[in-house]
Amino acid sequence: MNTMRNLTLFLICLAARFPADTAKPSHPAHTQASAVAEAIGQAENTHPRLFATAAEFQRVKNECRDSSATQTVLARILFDADQMLQFEPCRYEKEGRRLLQVSRTVLKRVTTLAMAFRMSGNAVYLERCRTELLAVAAFDDWNPSHFLDVAEMTLALAIGYDWLYHELDAETRATVAGAILEKGLITSKKHTGWVRASNNWGQVCHAGMLAGALALMDQHPDLAAEITHRAIVNLPLSMQSVAPKGSYPEGPGYWSYGINFNVLAIEMLTGVLKSDFGLMDLPGFQQTALYLDLVTGPSGKTFNYADGGMGRETDAATWWFAKRLQRPDLLAYFERHAILKHCQDKRPAAPKKGSQRLFPLTLLWMQPVPQDLTTSAPLNWSSGGSVPITIQRSAWDNERAVFVGLKAGAPAGPHGHMDAGSFVYDSEGLRWAYDLGAEGYHGIESRGMNLWNRKQDSDRWKIFRLNNFSHNTLVIGGQLQLASGDAKVVSFIDGPETAAVLDLTPVYTNASHVTRSGTLLPNGEYRLTDTLRGLVPGTVVRWGMVTSAKPDTTRPSTLLLRQKGKTLRLNALHSAETVWQTYEVAQPPNPWDSPNKGMVMVGFEAVAPASGQLDFKVLFTPGFLLPPPNQTGP
Repeated sequence: MNTMRNLTLFLICLAARFPADTAKPSHPAHTQASAVAEAIGQAENTHPRLFATAAEFQRVKNECRDSSATQTVLARILFDADQMLQFEPCRYEKEGRRLLQVSRTVLKRVTTLAMAFRMSGNAVYLERCRTELLAVAAFDDWNPSHFLDVAEMTLALAIGYDWLYHELDAETRATVAGAILEKGLITSKKHTGWVRASNNWGQVCHAGMLAGALALMDQHPDLAAEITHRAIVNLPLSMQSVAPKGSYPEGPGYWSYGINFNVLAIEMLTGVLKSDFGLMDLPGFQQTALYLDLVTGPSGKTFNYADGGMGRETDAATWWFAKRLQRPDLLAYFERHAILKHCQDKRPAAPKKGSQRLFPLTLLWMQPVPQDLTTSAPLNWSSGGSVPITIQRSAWDNERAVFVGLKAGAPAGPHGHMDAGSFVYDSEGLRWAYDLGAEGYHGIESRGMNLWNRKQDSDRWKIFRLNNFSHNTLVIGGQLQLASGDAKVVSFIDGPETAAVLDLTPVYTNASHVTRSGTLLPNGEYRLTDTLRGLVPGTVVRWGMVTSAKPDTTRPSTLLLRQKGKTLRLNALHSAETVWQTYEVAQPPNPWDSPNKGMVMVGFEAVAPASGQLDFKVLFTPGFLLPPPNQTGP
């Protein structure tokens, strides 16, 4: 194995044209600056070069005439571009400490308008894009104190400058290039707190700076080499978070942010310098191509742990992975339907909106997806990694499929919540057990609260959506989970009865032993079992689950949930005396908490006996397994 890996790395070094007198690196972080400088010196100084050359744009343009799929995507791009013609150029308007929404809006406008021009040749798109580029180039700065703002703005201007280089007049080119240089690249050497980031900041910021550097490399080759080398050796710090199996510790919402920009960085290196310098082969990175599908339930909603929403839309990175890895099956489960849905949505766009800002790049990476193609992802999956999760699924291609995501990990992890032991549950195409997701950052910060301090007594854990009172887990003695604790997945058995076992003991201070296990039974029922030991007698323990369904708590030990004509039964097998209750979550307790419209928590409470031991066992039975309403059943 080691011999093969060394051979692979040797070939990577050759591809990157390392000088013969330099040591062969064993990792991208060991890449020599001289090798990067040599690659830049040998690269073609033609425009466009970021993500596509002129020949590649022509190929895509031809495909748009011959392929209905690419025609559909182009039609959506042109629809968006036509709306942008009416919008005023962006202005320097911060929200709290961020200019990020402006940067994202500019990036969306530039990618859309520039692609629309390259595909149609219509000069109206060129002129509108030019106006946007000049407007933001005139900003005094791009808000370097929050460097994500600079990164996305630099990427936007680099794409506009590069893709429209030959059509922009010399004065505009000089102005835009000057802004990229001064407000982006040179500023990045003064504000460096993000350079060695191990989260999405590293991926986003290095990609943005890399775009600026490679766009201007013919004018500033030494600076371009310096910034490119900086990206290559530091990106692995962020990329190591997906090892060993591709799971993203910040959840699927931030996967769509960090990994998309990581993909852009690798694509630019490969396209311009003809090497990814080994980044593609880092542990877990190719496997992360499956991550979004793995954490997306039959409801179409994701297992949205950490700071993220449950929604999922078409994603440019997935199309890139499918092309780069020659894996069209990556598109089979969700993406081929999602992109069509996005293209058919022709509602008027809000002027200040940066969502789907990378969508136009999808046009460069499209490929046919045969109708009979199915995903090759596993039904059941234990992620490993720094924030371990498990996924259990009864089928990929059955609308009645059961899907359960269970979470371990540390509350103090990246964008972490006090959600160890929490779960989401889908059956019959619906989500029944919800994670409420993130709280808005600006609303909290504007109150002077420190959202990013993860210590036990910090403001972060006063926020309802972030602490364990709002999650589908256990609350012991009315106390918060331990922020510094780290719950583990101690067992995962894949088979006819797939079982995951989580040790939650490290996140509780008032019990000596807490485990939660989930078993997916062959008939589609799901059994959730909790074992608690070492409780102080008299301690109240609450079992809770957030849902949007209508609860019926009138039956002893049994809860019926109903929504959209479907039913789910929860049966407390551990005690026939269990009384199901509802708890308020729609209107949380604090003025800074956002409402959770339509949501309710269902659950029950138990009091620790003299032995200090409690055991819970809840059986989830989907409606299709229940007898008809006019019959009696077990």
